[in-house]
Amino acid sequence: MDAWRIVHILALLWMGAGLGATYPLIVRAWLSNDVQFQMYALVEAAQNETRVLLPGAMLSGATGFFWGVAEYDFIRDGWLAALTGLFVLFWLVCLPLMGFGLRRARTAALIAAKQGEVTDELQEILDDRVPLVFGTALVLSVPLMAWLAIFKPF
Repeated sequence: MDAWRIVHILALLWMGAGLGATYPLIVRAWLSNDVQFQMYALVEAAQNETRVLLPGAMLSGATGFFWGVAEYDFIRDGWLAALTGLFVLFWLVCLPLMGFGLRRARTAALIAAKQGEVTDELQEILDDRVPLVFGTALVLSVPLMAWLAIFKPF
């Protein structure tokens, strides 16, 4: 089914664009000492996550499933079952947790910007590394899942 393959590759590109638009901002926010820049970067990362990364991840999961059903057997092909399990773990557990941390940071940043000062809640969120940890897990999951899909080790 070449149609599913093409649609799935386009969905993967969309997901990759979302990850590329979100993760660097998270890293730069935590590496910076400028609170204003951190607030800006986290608000922008939260917007990129909801506008680009989430739709790309959902579409790549759906198209990957339908392509897998059309061409492979989930029982006989162990690599496909492992790939599905990893997708569920990384993209249905880590992605929502990263998004929750980003939305929490965005809300605190907007409140602090309205008050004109860094609030205690914002400082606590900036000291917390939830989006960074789960974002790193998502970035590291891409080569792992690509390796499984390309080499089909079992």
